[in-house]
Amino acid sequence: MDAKLSPNQGLNITGIGLVSLLGVGLGVAALILDVMAGRLPWLAKSLTMPLLLCALISAAVGYWVVPWLSALKAGQVIREDGPQAHLKKAGTPTMGGIFFIPVAAIVACVWSGFDHQVLAVSALTLSYGFIGWLDDWQILRRKSNKGISPKTKLALQVGFAALFCLWLMYSQTNSITSIAFPLGFSLPLGLLFWPFAGFVLVAESNATNLTDGIDGLAGGTVAIAMLALGALTAPTSPELMIFCASISGSCLGFLAHNRNPARVFMGDTGSLALGGALAAVALLTNSLAALFILSGIFFVETLSVMAQVGYYKATKGPDGKGKRLFKMAPLHHHLELSGWSELQVVAVFYIIGAVLGVCGFAISKF
Repeated sequence: MDAKLSPNQGLNITGIGLVSLLGVGLGVAALILDVMAGRLPWLAKSLTMPLLLCALISAAVGYWVVPWLSALKAGQVIREDGPQAHLKKAGTPTMGGIFFIPVAAIVACVWSGFDHQVLAVSALTLSYGFIGWLDDWQILRRKSNKGISPKTKLALQVGFAALFCLWLMYSQTNSITSIAFPLGFSLPLGLLFWPFAGFVLVAESNATNLTDGIDGLAGGTVAIAMLALGALTAPTSPELMIFCASISGSCLGFLAHNRNPARVFMGDTGSLALGGALAAVALLTNSLAALFILSGIFFVETLSVMAQVGYYKATKGPDGKGKRLFKMAPLHHHLELSGWSELQVVAVFYIIGAVLGVCGFAISKF
């Protein structure tokens, strides 16, 4: 495919059209899932109502926050070695996570009657959002792509993960020490479960962060994964179902401003928080096997970065330069540089995310 194709050639849809299709699709999916489970969609403990409410509130709040971020000159610094088409995005406000993440957390806590599990996952989500905010703020303050140091970021992620795991260990009646699989199989880990749980929190958070590189990509794929996770946790934890639906809805509200062409980016403030939210709910409900399926896109994006770095180091010659496996990592940038438009990448990833969501939900039933 010619790399000089116009952005929408080959895909007869606009950014707002794509996000509208996603919103309608998730709304209909939530309604169907509620009906199938015997839940009244218009009542508190459902997928539909928290999804719609958070979508509306986040979209409305964004109309006030986005201009405010612009006035603060909180513009994104674009990598010069990235896709050249992204250079025109320089100055677009970032840190959008500061409005749609708190909206989801507040609605979920109030709607669930301040359930202790929802309070815990909300605290973990906001904590990871705080780490992302520190990173975003340092990038904006220094006017470069260098935020807080990787070691500092990792230390904070591990620290908050450890606190969450300690709470999980001592607050649950039946402490989780194994990974549940379909058909009744489980992998007992004993005390090793806890460092593994910490790893899942940090890895999922960073994986969603890597996926956030194209208008609407991370917000839409997380919205799909969160709704599916809420559906499969609903029978055992309706309160966490409300939390998942709230996060999914807030992502949709955020996409009203982040769809192509984006008026705001979520930044690490949003992407780190979203990954933490997914992992925290999966750990609480022992849904790690399902999480692996639902997070297939984030996993592949992370693998592409690891493969790129590993291949470059393995092929490094006497001149200190190595070969690249991809034109650029993560994978979505490779596809862009191969001639795909942003809308094509996002549309295909949404479809893949939806298929993974259906598969994860179906497999959980076994």
